[in-house]
Amino acid sequence: MPSMPSLEQLQRGLEAAGQAHVLRFWPELGAEERAAFLRELGGLDLRGLREHCEGAARAAAAAAGEGSPGAGLDRSPDRDMEPIPPELVGGGEGSGDERSRWEEEGLLQISQGRVGVLLLAGGQGTRLGVSYPKGMYDVGLPSGKSLYQIQAERLRRVQQLAEERTGSRCRVPWYIMTSDFTLAATESFFQQNRYFGLEPANVVMFEQRMLPAVSLQGKLLLQGKGKVAMAPDGNGGLYQALADHQVLEDMKEKGVEFLQVYCVDNILVKMADPVFLGFCVSRGADCGAKVVRKRHPGEPVGVVCRVRGVPRVLEYSELRPETARLRGPEGQLLYGAGNICIHFFTRGFLQELAQKFLGRLDQHVALKKVPFLDDDGNLVTPGEPNGIKMEKFVFDVFPFSSNFVLFEAVREEEFSPLKNADGAAADTPTTARDSLLALHRRWLFAAGAALLDGPGDGPGDGEPPGTGEPPGNPPGTGEPPAAPSHSASSGGHAPAPGGHAPAPVEISPLVSYFGEGLEQLVGGRTLATPLILDEKKAEELRAT
Repeated sequence: MPSMPSLEQLQRGLEAAGQAHVLRFWPELGAEERAAFLRELGGLDLRGLREHCEGAARAAAAAAGEGSPGAGLDRSPDRDMEPIPPELVGGGEGSGDERSRWEEEGLLQISQGRVGVLLLAGGQGTRLGVSYPKGMYDVGLPSGKSLYQIQAERLRRVQQLAEERTGSRCRVPWYIMTSDFTLAATESFFQQNRYFGLEPANVVMFEQRMLPAVSLQGKLLLQGKGKVAMAPDGNGGLYQALADHQVLEDMKEKGVEFLQVYCVDNILVKMADPVFLGFCVSRGADCGAKVVRKRHPGEPVGVVCRVRGVPRVLEYSELRPETARLRGPEGQLLYGAGNICIHFFTRGFLQELAQKFLGRLDQHVALKKVPFLDDDGNLVTPGEPNGIKMEKFVFDVFPFSSNFVLFEAVREEEFSPLKNADGAAADTPTTARDSLLALHRRWLFAAGAALLDGPGDGPGDGEPPGTGEPPGNPPGTGEPPAAPSHSASSGGHAPAPGGHAPAPVEISPLVSYFGEGLEQLVGGRTLATPLILDEKKAEELRAT
């Protein structure tokens, strides 16, 4: 381990980078504070600090229209864009026999231990009004399960499906990229919950890098007298983190050749999706993206496309309105492949990326409101963006792929993100919960079950359940969630005929991964609701 630089060495490095102001409160720090500050500053790349700070200021000025023309920003990338060719696209609603073949291939790869999943979990639930990691959040399901628990149980079930199909016992390693903000809480949460039934050795957590936040004038911001304001380097920091923590070596040792990467906030995500994996493997892809069709031209999601012949994601802000409105011969949006941050990579592709291309990944500017200390040492909470955070995106690697493919998923089955607190227009705990419970009702109807809603509820009609606030109990307490309210004012779906929303129906991932096996369990039955179809209830149904 390299030795910690001395104060004098740090002073020289900060002065050379034009950041000597960082130490202006040094005389006021106690011994422990000084030691902690030295450790933090020793972890900075002092040689690259000047370029980081000056480059951030240049990029922010250019993005705001204040930089000189030709400052490196492509102002109209959509002028050179085209859709991904149809021959590289699969999925959709009507793939039938192909989907079955892809599923078989995916389950075979899982059974052979060649598949891993990787979760991007560096973000806190700040926009949800909580200070803990978003994966610990409970959206108010009848079971009270967190996002982490739902995902862990889906992983357990897909392992079981692969074992049942092939007779081979298998495990799917779960890699979880955290940040300085989320690592300790995530580790503790998994330990408290005994890894949700998974083998601890197959749950590998690692931390992405943190980068210093920079003022609009190119100066480091202090969040304390002995603390630089830091931020994660974006979900595209994944690739550097894989190298930093020897995660690719762990994958090789475990036999993982194919990886599904996803974000924590999608309550409908299919873990180690055998259909998506099988499609990508059967096409010989080294890189792939799962998408959903955009609802309308102005929907604020990125678009997976080609720009100058290579695959890219263009953010909705990069598309001119006239480009976003273009339609194909059948009336569909020409650029309707909405990015949902579910990707496929081969380990070989990631290994090559780590060896050759890390220094070529794009940097993106994010202007943020960053609390900071003023010259007098007072903490200031700004009302307007005052800081620059440089970050990378996970899809920045698409242009380096030699065989990129696209897989279209059905939104109602696979994508319902959790981004905002209740009261927002979309992507709230209520909409996420309703999406999952509505999917489970559809599964039961498709399996031949009838639902008899309990006293006080309207007739079951397959519509999503009513609305409700997320429970107030902190995650991991073991307390049951508060009963959901059916108030229409909280932004949920309209009640069923009769004035009441359908009673909630929740199916445990340990019972069914994507609706499979339910026909034998509930076909021809009338089930009373509200209903939690967990393993215990499933055993009761099998016994009657």
